[in-house]
Amino acid sequence: MEEMMIKKNEATLLSSIDRVVELAIDSKLSNYFYEEADEALQYLSQRLDITPTQALVFSLFIEKCTDRRITMSDFANMIGCRTTRLIELMSEADALHKMGLIGRYKRNKECYYNVPMEVIEAVKENRKFTPKSLSELSSNEFYDCLDEIFEADHDDTYTLSDRLRELVTANPQLPIAQVVKRYNIGWFRGDWSGIMLCVYLNRFVNHDDDMVGTHDWEDYFSSKHIVRSINEDLKDTSFTLCKEGLVEPYKNDGMADTNYFHLTDKAKQELCPELIPKVKEKGKDKRLISHTSFAPKSLYYSDNVQQQIEQLTSLLQPDMFCKVTDRLAQNGMRRGFACLFYGSPGTGKTETVNQIARQTGRDVMMVDVSKIKSCWVGESEKNIKEAFDHYRRLVENSEQAPILLFNEADAILGKRNEAAERSVDKMENAIQNIILQEMEQLEGIMIATTNLTSNLDSAFERRFIYKIEFERPTLSARKAIWQSMISELNDEDAASLASQFDLSGGQIENIARKRTVEFILSGTAPDLHQLTAYCQAEQQLSKGPTHRRIGF
Repeated sequence: MEEMMIKKNEATLLSSIDRVVELAIDSKLSNYFYEEADEALQYLSQRLDITPTQALVFSLFIEKCTDRRITMSDFANMIGCRTTRLIELMSEADALHKMGLIGRYKRNKECYYNVPMEVIEAVKENRKFTPKSLSELSSNEFYDCLDEIFEADHDDTYTLSDRLRELVTANPQLPIAQVVKRYNIGWFRGDWSGIMLCVYLNRFVNHDDDMVGTHDWEDYFSSKHIVRSINEDLKDTSFTLCKEGLVEPYKNDGMADTNYFHLTDKAKQELCPELIPKVKEKGKDKRLISHTSFAPKSLYYSDNVQQQIEQLTSLLQPDMFCKVTDRLAQNGMRRGFACLFYGSPGTGKTETVNQIARQTGRDVMMVDVSKIKSCWVGESEKNIKEAFDHYRRLVENSEQAPILLFNEADAILGKRNEAAERSVDKMENAIQNIILQEMEQLEGIMIATTNLTSNLDSAFERRFIYKIEFERPTLSARKAIWQSMISELNDEDAASLASQFDLSGGQIENIARKRTVEFILSGTAPDLHQLTAYCQAEQQLSKGPTHRRIGF
């Protein structure tokens, strides 16, 4: 019957939505609009099982469906009326959200909406959207749903609680439902332990980090009163999650830090037993680069730098490292090794770290500085703290301490702005203060690479125990690099290129790669004349940054 009606009226969900939007634009939602749009609104209401007013709001959202950050003010501009005129429609948007027809999330107290792709697909196919069932989920399906809920409802405490409780209770076969029942974990006002347990589990399973700090709860609870109450509960040994041994304070240097809590091994075993073998399996951490992935590579240094690299590599050998750090601790000194590799681009700083890791059997945790920084207030500081916290756990759980690598760290090692007024300057200072504090507490190996050191903060200089300047290669080193990169070069041609062009090892490698690509494309290897042209182009791009020596 429904199909016959659609065919007769030649109406579809998409055509009706288009009609509503067409009439709504600049209409100010006048009586005339409602009269003209009534047929389309009634059709949408019947097909989607929603009210005509909800059909109007849904149509507006579909019109903006390519935008992932829709606000109610967007509709005010579209319709041509004040935002206050749309406030009455916000409750309809909330209703659509509960039906799963639109998504909603809050960031920094601002509410944003979007339209899920599966809803868009349903409209395109002219069918009513039916939310996927939450029951009888596998563990992986449950983890996916859990993450989706947190992404959608960061700041809406009561909706968040309802959705999590619904998800857990719909899957009594899963370990988390059994844990909630076994320990009588609550979901209601005054007892937020259910949400808290889901937060810990989600961060552990989906984000490789189950540690939650005192301020992190603000991401999940809209009320500061609730956040304060939670932090007080966690320090109370009678609180359910603590009493049952499901969460515990994070230990820093053997001391409990009650500003950070995480799941206990017992909780991980009970909540996600299928993941425990994977968690404990060595080398499976997503942030670690295995030392076995680094291929042997010949690097050429000056005699002075060669000596320093060999000494550092020797110190970082497992047996020697343990002896040295133990002796440092006995003398009341910091156990951590912080090293700075500085010098012109392309001089082999990063590759040297890779080769040291390969030779000492240490994996590498590389920190991407560009990803650490965030436009959201407080996020950058949180990210850098989390990076060090994660590294600390890796050290505790690894046979050999991995290397914490801050590659191209110029942006975070510069001089602090003592008179910072702009928020970005304050953020830079806060990040640097956190790094300085973490370097004081470092239990492992940190290496930072940087191209320029003229602006290095003196506080960082003091904390790097080894500072190695990577000089541009000498004439003889350049000749050796040329012949290692292009084995076909004879001594005379290699010496000619080395003497004509003061290139770094990285620049010579670029030219060698370009030569290989040209050979693949044309079948003919570039001759000395073409290599000379490549060198001229490469040298022209180089600006040759200046730097001051800061010593070994």
